[in-house]
Amino acid sequence: MSTIVHDETIHASTMEVRRDNWSETRIVKDAIAGGLGQDEVLLQVDRLALTANNISYAASGDALGYWRFFPAADGWGRVPAMGWADVVASNHADIGVGERVWGFFPFSTHLKILAGKVSQQSFSDVSAHRDGLAPVYAQFDRASAYAIYEQAREDQDSLLRGLYMTSWLVADFMEINKFFGASSCLITSASSKTSIALGHCVQRQDGASSIALTSAGNVAFCESLDCYDGVLSYDQISSLDAKESVVLVDMAGSASILSELHHHYTENMKYSCRIGATHVDSAGAVHDLPGAKPEFFFAPGHIQTRSKELGPAALMMRLGGAYVAFRQFCDMWLQVEDSLGPEAVAAVYQRVLAGKADPATGQIISLREAS
Repeated sequence: MSTIVHDETIHASTMEVRRDNWSETRIVKDAIAGGLGQDEVLLQVDRLALTANNISYAASGDALGYWRFFPAADGWGRVPAMGWADVVASNHADIGVGERVWGFFPFSTHLKILAGKVSQQSFSDVSAHRDGLAPVYAQFDRASAYAIYEQAREDQDSLLRGLYMTSWLVADFMEINKFFGASSCLITSASSKTSIALGHCVQRQDGASSIALTSAGNVAFCESLDCYDGVLSYDQISSLDAKESVVLVDMAGSASILSELHHHYTENMKYSCRIGATHVDSAGAVHDLPGAKPEFFFAPGHIQTRSKELGPAALMMRLGGAYVAFRQFCDMWLQVEDSLGPEAVAAVYQRVLAGKADPATGQIISLREAS
């Protein structure tokens, strides 16, 4: 396998955010010195997805370790994003220049990794700062071994593949727990793509109906998708039947919405799962709520459990088949919008952070300047 060790210094551009104020951003220039150490690989980041999911990574940066993926100077963080890159230099015998890979990257033009755990399907970054983090976040999947790879669907995969896995795992967790005896699954931030994926999954199960909660301006959009059994705005929460047993999957991260739902259902809130943080302005901790205690759902933990129970191949077959159906569903409504160059990326990031992005549009970014 052909390897090339670059001998010129490469100047990578990376967008960082203030860890205590995500609206403050800056572009950092890093010099990647020529010459790679043993098993080091240089990836040129091509195209990344920017969704509300990325804001959730910032919200969980300390609690779940997302800030540790790509270390930054004190007070600053590098938000993880899913997308595609090319191997442009390699000092690993089993990783060739020109390979196309999918995985987690910073908002950057380049990423240097220490490659290990190499297989036909993938390789991982085994750098010291990755110790103690979920292995799935350090893994780069090879396009050549991705059974459902289609070049024309790369942007769609960047936008949907990772979040769909999270949603599928949540739905699987609910199903094997028989929805904790509940008859309905409440899903907040229903216009977000992660919530749409969850609605799509739950609707195809027999355990519970899916009730979408969203802002008044997004009700019509959510109804048009036909992936929820019911759609209500947040100001209609009081109209829900409080005598019904429910589970909650909270993608919004709004302390006020979470509190209102718990106080509405009290002991009929059978399980409360926190995932996202699309409502940044109202995020916060909530204590002493009635009903089930809210807890974070950690997707890598559940995927490890299910891999042991079903076997990795069987699990991926189930997930992959469901994902193919979801991609086809998204063909009917999802539009892709490109933002190239640091200024354009910063602008679309601010729109997503403020919750002003069109829910029917998928944002694809690249720090490389438009040619």
